[in-house]
Amino acid sequence: MPSRQPSTLHAVFAAAALLLVVHGLGRFIFTPLMPLLVDDGQFSTGEGAAIATWNYLGYLLGALAAIRWHRPGQIRASIPFALALHCLTLLGLAVSEQLTLITLLRLGNGISNGLIFVMVPALLMEWLAARQRIGLSGLIYLGVGTGLLLSGVLAHPPGTSLTSAARWWPVALLSLPLALWGGWLMLRLNIDTTGQDDSASAPAPSALLDARTWPLFLAYAGAGLGYILPMTFLPMIASIQLGSAHPMVQQSWLIVAAATLPAAWIWNHLGLRMGDQRALLLNYAIQLLSVIAALTLPGSTGILLCSLLMGSSFLGAVLLTQRLGRSLQPHQGPRLSAALIALYSVTQLLGPWLAREWLNHGGTLPETLWLGAGALAWALLWTWRTRRTNQ
Repeated sequence: MPSRQPSTLHAVFAAAALLLVVHGLGRFIFTPLMPLLVDDGQFSTGEGAAIATWNYLGYLLGALAAIRWHRPGQIRASIPFALALHCLTLLGLAVSEQLTLITLLRLGNGISNGLIFVMVPALLMEWLAARQRIGLSGLIYLGVGTGLLLSGVLAHPPGTSLTSAARWWPVALLSLPLALWGGWLMLRLNIDTTGQDDSASAPAPSALLDARTWPLFLAYAGAGLGYILPMTFLPMIASIQLGSAHPMVQQSWLIVAAATLPAAWIWNHLGLRMGDQRALLLNYAIQLLSVIAALTLPGSTGILLCSLLMGSSFLGAVLLTQRLGRSLQPHQGPRLSAALIALYSVTQLLGPWLAREWLNHGGTLPETLWLGAGALAWALLWTWRTRRTNQ
């Protein structure tokens, strides 16, 4: 017999906790840790950038695997594996000093991140939809904003003097209880799948890309490329424009993190009031303005506005797109969600590579934001086209 179902609030909090664990304490913790680990001599700046790239690649591999394992039963079977992989890789990083092993551990951590980031929201969305509460699904991304802030604290834990690999211990130890609690509650979500696997009665699977969804995919590709450039290079651009000693070099990431915290609630609310498509148009317009501000406004003003506007909007694009995609193809929501995340991660890999090519051809790093502005304008155009397609 299935165990008693958790309350809606507990289920949402559990999913948010898992996104906090894998994204905030798994992926984003590396951003504030990297300069400290470089100063400790664990690896060089170039090696750290390569380690980050392998983590992004693992994220892509995890998202691609989630396309294959998209049924609720497969998701429930995969969640414990992904969480165990996440915790083991963090524990490994806390005791490893060898560059090759560190790289492999970050690759494995990226795989766990990709699996959980796709599967947990998809499973919860289906569970909420069965209870006519799908409007709450966007709130799980509060975990990402909380994780961003928490990662900054755990990278510099007060009252301690950790160095090198030992810097990973706070995040590893906090991940363990949160992963156990969140995973336990997610495994209790029971979704009635009676008849879904009956080939005689179930409809034939439809293509993920059709007249309803292909504009959404094109828009999301532009969004991934547009957001990753400022989110990767904003502190470095601030250093180039303002000087390395300027406070905004360090504060820009903190501002992004603080602005991210309420973003999931705000965009979830706007999506319910305006409709997800209209809210997504507003979201991409704000992201575009954030990049244009960094490109055109002098001094710290542009960096400040970019940090505030991008931090307050990029998570909204994720939750609105996921929910909009499910409304277009409700019969294969988890599979569509995984495909969108996989596409998003591909364009995130593409952004830094294009920036490096631009630099190799004599361009400057701040100029690469024009590429981000163009990508977000593309996203805005195709989101408008998605709306017209479904009128």
